[in-house]
Amino acid sequence: MLSNSLDVRPVSTAVGAEIHGVDLAEPIADDALNTIRRTLADRGVVFFRDQRLTPGQHVALARRFGTININRFFRHADGHPEIALVAKEPDQTMNMGGMWHSDHSYDREPAMGSILYARELPRTGGDTLFASMYAAYEALSDGLKRMLEGLRARHSSRHVFGEVKGDLKGRVGNPELATQDATHPAVITHPQSGRKALYINPLFTLGFEGWTDMESRPLLEYLYRHGVKPEFTCRFQWQKGSLAFWDNRATWHYATNDYHGENRLMHRITLEGGPLG
Repeated sequence: MLSNSLDVRPVSTAVGAEIHGVDLAEPIADDALNTIRRTLADRGVVFFRDQRLTPGQHVALARRFGTININRFFRHADGHPEIALVAKEPDQTMNMGGMWHSDHSYDREPAMGSILYARELPRTGGDTLFASMYAAYEALSDGLKRMLEGLRARHSSRHVFGEVKGDLKGRVGNPELATQDATHPAVITHPQSGRKALYINPLFTLGFEGWTDMESRPLLEYLYRHGVKPEFTCRFQWQKGSLAFWDNRATWHYATNDYHGENRLMHRITLEGGPLG
């Protein structure tokens, strides 16, 4: 087991940290593992550079942090159903994740997080942005905080994955499986950090429980705009060997689609979470 003295470097005030001094292809010592866990819970997303992972090592790494969720909607890497392919080819115009969202909020026990590893990258572009839902919540007025803490939000997969996306060449979507609906508190207390976070989702949230979609929309739209203020965000520029591990309970993310005519291939593993209340 490798014992690591890790170098943790925040990348913005609100969210994100790069962690240096660890080879993720090797077994990670417990003290280093705990540092990564604590930093992830506090910063929402952690980044690693210059990693060299085989698909098997990627899977082994993910299992150190939890149970792997087998994705129902994305194509899988050959021989590794744990790894979802997040890909865009040169002739495609759409990309995956091209709007602010968090993953799997439509599940009754939403995913804890995802570990995304760069396999093929465009010459420029293809960055991923992250937004802190801790910071978004903390910046709200006391009155709005009180109102939100009494609300539950309705989430669904049906409108997103209920049809196969033609421009993504059948890589995303499964009408037979896109039947998940769930409600979760609009504000959660993170089980590791103990901090409160806004828990709604621009991609999967339909409205608030007991409210119509139309009644919900003005408040949701306000919160969506608020949640991505520049001071709550960071931008990660991918390089060969880069890996990002984010917590879906504390962040949103957004994949930029600014590299038409080029290839981008990422391997993603998602980890199971638990009930949010």
